[in-house]
Amino acid sequence: IKLNLIAVDEAHCISQWGYDFRPSYLKIAEIREFHPTVTMLALTATATRKVQQDIQEKLLFRKENIFQKSFARHNLSYSVFCEEGKVNKVIDILQKVPGSSIVYCRSRRHTKEIASLLQARGISAGYYHAGLNAEERSKRQEAWIKNKIRTIVSTNAFGMGIDKPDVRVVIHYDLPDNPEAYYQEAGRAGRDE
Repeated sequence: IKLNLIAVDEAHCISQWGYDFRPSYLKIAEIREFHPTVTMLALTATATRKVQQDIQEKLLFRKENIFQKSFARHNLSYSVFCEEGKVNKVIDILQKVPGSSIVYCRSRRHTKEIASLLQARGISAGYYHAGLNAEERSKRQEAWIKNKIRTIVSTNAFGMGIDKPDVRVVIHYDLPDNPEAYYQEAGRAGRDE
């Protein structure tokens, strides 16, 4: 095969999560043995300086060359609420803001519980987490993408490679691990600008 470019999407998986979440990403650099002169491009929406360095080292980049867009997305609004009844606040937000939405939780149990509570309040919702089999995950993701369900309640297992343009709300029911994860997940909203 004559290759002109090798592009690695979601490249932060090489560094940030690759060791346990996407171990196959750690083997990508092996392709350099067969195509040593082909340009390699690594793409990610969020990477700290340390992760950027690690990506370049793991992919055996010959020289540092980073193109970076600001995290600031002028079409997004960020709000923080300190609420006793978090589920009621989630319902309130979803009732006021129409369109597709994602609610992120840290536990698999929460995803199922919150999806059920949303359904009981008349909000079309499903849940998603890594404990579901691949067929079920794919079915639920597809239902959300095709707007058969409005809200997906998920752990951070959901979203990798998702590029749904009309997401209007991303809610973090629980705090993510770090600011990079927050921006990665929040950035799934408003991709249609």
